[in-house]
Amino acid sequence: MKIVIIGYGKMGKEIEKLALQHGHEIILKIDLNNKKDFESEKFKQADVAIEFSNPENAYQNILQCFKANIPVVSGTTGWMHDFEKAVKICKSEDKTFFYASNFSLGVNIFFRVNEYLAKIMDKYSDYKVHIEETHHTQKLDAPSGTAISLAKGVINNIGRLNKWEKENTQNANSIPVVSFREGNVPGNHKVIYESPFDKICIEHDAKSRQGFAMGALLAAEFIQDKKGYFTMDDLIN
Repeated sequence: MKIVIIGYGKMGKEIEKLALQHGHEIILKIDLNNKKDFESEKFKQADVAIEFSNPENAYQNILQCFKANIPVVSGTTGWMHDFEKAVKICKSEDKTFFYASNFSLGVNIFFRVNEYLAKIMDKYSDYKVHIEETHHTQKLDAPSGTAISLAKGVINNIGRLNKWEKENTQNANSIPVVSFREGNVPGNHKVIYESPFDKICIEHDAKSRQGFAMGALLAAEFIQDKKGYFTMDDLIN
């Protein structure tokens, strides 16, 4: 594949390394200092774009890919206020868009374990649930997109809960999502149920960014010759 990398930070560099190892070609890298390259002929030659930028630019970056009719894989979090608009444009204009808040295979298995546990815990109101996430100090958004996805998985399966709130809350119908920013932590997520008597905790701990990069590359390979909006569920299934 001829790949454009949009956002040449730590994830972009990891994706570049893996893509080259798997025989793909990086034809262009677009970052804040060369956004004019969205209009270049080289950009239009891409088979796919992989976008890991920042919350302020993600939506416009994705629209640039749609404009050039280039399939785009995005893992940028923190821009969900524009997310549904991007999906709507993708579907109405017959574009190709793959989005995940986390591309790790392990995390996506963790999502399913989280939903399964929440279905069980729906019966037990003595258990109060909260979510903790820890990432490196360079991560801009908090809580993480993965933590928000976990919270939604709980809310969809526990009838007494209807929203999540950042940090601590006294609202019995809300899930507190607590964020920590420490060192170079790639990503740690915990879903914790606690009663007066005991505590149940499920946890996913990423060892490196390589798992995220591999998932994004697999997603890029997956959407070749496809149209529409896709998620990790489509890839896993």
